[in-house]
Amino acid sequence: MSGPERPEVVLLHGVGLDSRMWARCRLGRHHRVRALDLPGHGNAPPVRGEESLAGLAERVAARIPGPAHLVGFSLGALVAQRIALDHPARVATLSLVSSVANRSPEQAAAVRERLRTAEHDFAASARAAVQRWMSPRWRREEPELAEQLLATLLANDRDSYLACYRVFATADAELWPRLGAITAPTLCITGGEDTGSTPEMTRALAAALPRGRAVVVPGARHLLPLERPDVLTEHLSTHIEESRSEQPAL
Repeated sequence: MSGPERPEVVLLHGVGLDSRMWARCRLGRHHRVRALDLPGHGNAPPVRGEESLAGLAERVAARIPGPAHLVGFSLGALVAQRIALDHPARVATLSLVSSVANRSPEQAAAVRERLRTAEHDFAASARAAVQRWMSPRWRREEPELAEQLLATLLANDRDSYLACYRVFATADAELWPRLGAITAPTLCITGGEDTGSTPEMTRALAAALPRGRAVVVPGARHLLPLERPDVLTEHLSTHIEESRSEQPAL
């Protein structure tokens, strides 16, 4: 496929990161790809005051003029779900990468504790995130990537980061009762060793969606776009192409 025949894929990153996190995913070989910076991240304007999932979703949806294959990672996956609810005509397919869903009370308490750490010691919070995301072996193999991730986190506008992290910490509870209204074909995918967006969450998320299916990548942690880009790209491409074969061309 070439030119306008190629489907448009819109990529949404996670909290504290930016659109560069998708660089290893070679979706552009077969699709038109736009990796967006979420509000308060990268080159997007900062967030001022309290933020909401609906507010983030509205500002992102305004940058998606027509039906697109929407791929969200972590916070981006929560934003993508809200867009699919509020603007279903703009979502041809949905792919939820490393998404939290219906956290247990213990899991909700753990993410609130990480938020408190970020509020009081941002640098310590950033270092802990990199250690959580990357195994010791992966950090040894790619120390420059670990340094880049840490630098990206530390470069965030603190108020924007905290406002968006508060959304990340609570939005799954807001979304969970409404998931049955999402009509787009949805791929839910996570790493088998992701302790935040767990395989159990991904399977439950897929089961709650009318057209959802779950994939768990063995041996991977949270950062699938960086740790297993080829595997993720293959699953995303297959999902998009299978859905396109069942629908009129965009």
